[in-house]
Amino acid sequence: MSHKLENKVAVITGATSGMALATAKLFVEQGAYVFITGRRQEQLDAAVKEIGKNVTGVQADSGNLADLDRLYDIVKTQKGRIDVLYASAGVGDFGVPIDAVTADVYDKTFDVNVKGTIFTVQKALPLLSEGASIIMTGSIASVKALPGMSVYSASKAAVRSFARTWTLELQPRKIRVNVISPGSIDTATFDGVPEEVKDSFVERIPMGRFGTSEEIANAALFLASSDSTYITGIELFVDGGLAQI
Repeated sequence: MSHKLENKVAVITGATSGMALATAKLFVEQGAYVFITGRRQEQLDAAVKEIGKNVTGVQADSGNLADLDRLYDIVKTQKGRIDVLYASAGVGDFGVPIDAVTADVYDKTFDVNVKGTIFTVQKALPLLSEGASIIMTGSIASVKALPGMSVYSASKAAVRSFARTWTLELQPRKIRVNVISPGSIDTATFDGVPEEVKDSFVERIPMGRFGTSEEIANAALFLASSDSTYITGIELFVDGGLAQI
């Protein structure tokens, strides 16, 4: 049976849990060798063990440029190229209205989501193969007003904007750039959230349920593989219709 990512080399940042970890597992199942990053070594080791094979874990904070340099030094030494780059690392403080925004909230969010995404892509450029696929994690917050999430939403709107510009800038190398924007996905983000709050989320989703990390992974596989060779510059919403209706 042929695999969609046979002999491909993928880098996925922020992949110690949830959507990005599910994506790393699926990419390996589909024939890729995957490098994953995470900020905490213990979680990183657990994720590597869970993936099981064809994986290297690199402790790195995507907002730290020296960490990104070290990541790509390791990739260059071990594999020499990148075919799929999934800039997935992200953070967000939710429930922070404008009158409560602090410089720390802004710096933490933009350092990882915006600066981190820029330099995750820029520093990978020498290793990206012709025809490579770049995927970035956005959010329905890029297009939907969510009270208390102005800083996070703005950071994800920036990611969406990057995809448009970089699509044109990288076209001579046939590199495709796309964004996956999840809606409400059943991840650790919702651990400890009261059931009535979860129910209020579900009521607003046309499909009537949360999404799964595996559904995000399937969308990432589509954008990473040759199934999507004529698709670039898009924001693919995987949101059960939440931001569409």
